[in-house]
Amino acid sequence: MKLTYSPASPFARKVRIAAIELGLIDKIEFIPATVVPGQLNEEYSQINPVKKLPALILDNGEVIVDSYVIVEYLDELAGGGKLVPASGAVKWKVKSDHSLLQGMLDSMLLCRYERMVRPQELRWQAWSDDHWHRAWNGMARFEKQADMLSRPLDISQIALVCVLGYADFRFPDCGWRKAYPKLDAFHEKMLTRPSVKISLPPPA
Repeated sequence: MKLTYSPASPFARKVRIAAIELGLIDKIEFIPATVVPGQLNEEYSQINPVKKLPALILDNGEVIVDSYVIVEYLDELAGGGKLVPASGAVKWKVKSDHSLLQGMLDSMLLCRYERMVRPQELRWQAWSDDHWHRAWNGMARFEKQADMLSRPLDISQIALVCVLGYADFRFPDCGWRKAYPKLDAFHEKMLTRPSVKISLPPPA
């Protein structure tokens, strides 16, 4: 298998953490890829027409896209029910939590693009603020969920650590640690896992 990725991508990081936790990391070849708004990448568009990272290219040439779907595939490959619950109420809770976290990461990425990629004279501050508040309010929700911060490892917890790691990486002065001390403690605990520590994005 081959995984397209960027060391800075929180979505690719999610898959990397999952692959390590599932014992599949040695079965994956990592292929660096660059996707930038406003810049064509015809080669990568042949792999994923919507030009998002990561994508998992199977040995038979089939391509699986979306970080959650890739983790679900890897989880099944590892026997199933390890990071994605197989059934019951917990399955829907974990999937719903993950969808919220995925949306938070999407909003944070849009804030990053608005600030760093869009020409200054075209920036829309209210739009950027709205997306940042979505991510911030999501953190507030998870700060109150004791079960989320303490249950056995699953895909939504991996996604949460990727959200917090991306906040550190791209928005180091946002103050999330002071605002959300329980999330800070969760993040520090997660950093004791080799999969989380190894996959940290490079220094900015």
